[in-house]
Amino acid sequence: MSERIIREHLIEGKVEVGEEIAITIDQVLTQDATGTLVYMFFEALGTPKTKTKLSVSYIDHNTLQTESINADDHRYLQTTAAKYGVVHSKAGDGICHSVHLERFARPGWALLGSDSHTPTAGAVGMLAIGAGGLDVAAVMGGEPYYMRMPEIVGVKLLGDKPSWVSAKDIALSVLRVLSVKGGLGKILEYFGNGVGGLTVSERATITNMGTETGVTSSIFSSDEETLRHLKSYGRENDWLRIESPSEDVYSGIVEIEVSSLEPLAARPHSPDNVVEVREIEGIRVNQVCIGSCTSSSYSDLMKVASILKGRHVHPNVSLVISPGSKTVLEALAENGALSDLISAGARILECACGPCIGMGQAPPSGGVSVRTFNRNFEGRSGTKDAEVYLVSPEVAAATALYGVITDPRRLGEPPRILLPEKFTIDDSLLIKPSKEPESVEVIRGPNIKPPPSFAPLSDLLDGVILIKLGDNITTDHIIPAGAKILPLRSNIPEISKYVFSKIDDGFAAKAVEKDGGFVVGGENYGQGSSREHAALCPRYLGIKSIIAKSFARIHRDNLINFGILPLEFSSEKDYERLSVGNELRIPSVRKILNTGQGKFLLEDVTQGFSFETSCDLTERERKILLEGGLLNFLRRKLKENP
Repeated sequence: MSERIIREHLIEGKVEVGEEIAITIDQVLTQDATGTLVYMFFEALGTPKTKTKLSVSYIDHNTLQTESINADDHRYLQTTAAKYGVVHSKAGDGICHSVHLERFARPGWALLGSDSHTPTAGAVGMLAIGAGGLDVAAVMGGEPYYMRMPEIVGVKLLGDKPSWVSAKDIALSVLRVLSVKGGLGKILEYFGNGVGGLTVSERATITNMGTETGVTSSIFSSDEETLRHLKSYGRENDWLRIESPSEDVYSGIVEIEVSSLEPLAARPHSPDNVVEVREIEGIRVNQVCIGSCTSSSYSDLMKVASILKGRHVHPNVSLVISPGSKTVLEALAENGALSDLISAGARILECACGPCIGMGQAPPSGGVSVRTFNRNFEGRSGTKDAEVYLVSPEVAAATALYGVITDPRRLGEPPRILLPEKFTIDDSLLIKPSKEPESVEVIRGPNIKPPPSFAPLSDLLDGVILIKLGDNITTDHIIPAGAKILPLRSNIPEISKYVFSKIDDGFAAKAVEKDGGFVVGGENYGQGSSREHAALCPRYLGIKSIIAKSFARIHRDNLINFGILPLEFSSEKDYERLSVGNELRIPSVRKILNTGQGKFLLEDVTQGFSFETSCDLTERERKILLEGGLLNFLRRKLKENP
C-alpha cells in the first residue's frame, strides 16, 4: 500500500530500501508548538503562497494563556495562514490529528506534518509522515520531501478483540514486540482478518502509537469501513479503495493474535515497558487522564461515559477528560454522555493536547497518573518523580472508579457503542485563507524572534564533550515540553537556556562558556517528537556534532537540517572510553564530506587516542551540512534557480 502511494508521488530516486527518494506531498499540517518556526522558515524562503494542495495550521498545544506569549503566537499563526494560503484551525477546534482525520485525510494521498504523530492519518489509507518544521516549510515552498526508502513490514492482526480489549492494547502489543526503536527505517502496514472489525478511530489509535516504535509511518487499507467513516463526515467523495497486498510482498511479518490479547499497560517510563493490567492491579492512583490524539474519539469517550454512568469517581482520584475535537464534544453534549461524565465527577478540559504535553494537570509529587496517552517519558507530565502508566480508555475508566489500577473485566459486560451515521459538522473554527493576501499584515508579538542564521560547516570541529548520555534519550530530555518552556518555542535564544535542563541544569551556560562542543549519546538518540528545537537549540549553543550509537529518524534529519554532524560509533569500546570534559578534534570535515566518504576519524586529545565513526549521508545531505543547514541550502538553490 505504501509503495503504491510512493510510486504515484515519486519525483526522484529508486524505490529500493535505503535509497534516497523524493516524493510530492499533497497536504501539510502544522501545530502551534512547532508551527511558528515553520512559518518563519517559510517566510525566509520568500515564497508568496503555499504550494501544496492543502496546508492546515492547527492551534492545539500551547492553549494555556497565562500571559501574552501564546496568544501572540496564535495571532501570528492566524495572520500567516491568511496571507500564505493556509487553512487555520483555531484553539478549541481540536487536536490536529483528530481534526485532520475527520475533515481532511484522504486515502492514497501523502501528508507531511510537523508533529511526530502525523501517521495517525494512515488509518484511512493515507501515507502520513512526521518531520521537522524546516522540512515542512521546504515542502510548502515547492520542494519535494526527501527520505530514505523505508523497509515495509506487515503487521498481521489475527482474530477479533475479546471483551474489554481495545485498539490501545493492540498498539501496546506491537510496542512490546518491536520496542521503541524496532520500527526505525520501516513502515508498518496492517492487514489480516483482525482488521475488518476495527473502526477508523480504532485504527487511528494504532497508527498513532506506531510512532513510538520509531517508524516512518503506519497504514491500513482503505475499505468499506473507511468509506463509512468518510460518509459520517460528509466526505464520501474522498474515498478511494486501497486493498492490502498478499503478505509475501513484505520484508517481514509481525503477527499479533488479537483474539488472545487482554488489557495491557505500559509501565513507567517507556511506552514499550508493557505488561498485562492484571499483573499491576491494585496500585493506588492519584490521577486519571483520558484523551490526547491517541484515545479521544467519539467511541473512546462514549465507552468511558457508559462505564461511569450512574457511578462516581473514587474520592482520591482526579479524573480529567480532553475530547479530541469540537465535533466529538458536541456529539457527547447532544446525546447526554457529557452530562454522565460530569455527574460522575470528571473534569472536562478543552479540545486540545493538554496534559499529554505537560500543558497543565501535572500529577502530585511522587504521584501515580494513569493516562490514555502515547508517551510516559520521565518528567513529561510536568512532575519529574511521577509514575505514569499508559492504558486504554476502558482501563482508565475502571481505574478512576476504584482508585487503583483495575482490570476492566471485573465490571461485567463491556459497553456497546453505535457510531452516528452522520456527525453534526460545524467548521466555524476552521478559517479559510484571505482572498486578498496582499492586504494581510503578519503580526508578530515581542517573543517572536527570527530564527538564527548559521555559517557553513567548518573544516575542523573541535571542543570538549559537554555531556555524556545513555540510551533512548528523548526530545523531551533535550528540550522539555510543559507549560513553562513550551511557550518559548518562537524565541530560540530564550528556549535554548533549557537544553538538557532536566538532566544537567548548567548545560546551556557551560556550552556558552566553552564556545560549544560535543554531545555523546547511546542508542536511539532523539526518540520522540518532531520538535526541531532539539536540534536547533543545541546548534545555537555551538554544538558541532552529536556522537551516538544510533539516532531516531526525525531527529537525525533535524540535526542535518541545522548543520550538526550526526556521527555513529563504530565500537562500543569507544563510547565507553569517552568522558565529559575530554577534548575532541575532527579534522578535514569538509574534505571528507566533499569526497563522499562515510568515515570520520576523531581524535581524543585528552586521552591521546583516535577512533573511527561513521556517517551514512546521501549526496544531498552532504551538501546541506556543507552549507551549514537546509535553510542556507535552499536559499542558495533559489538564488541559482529563481
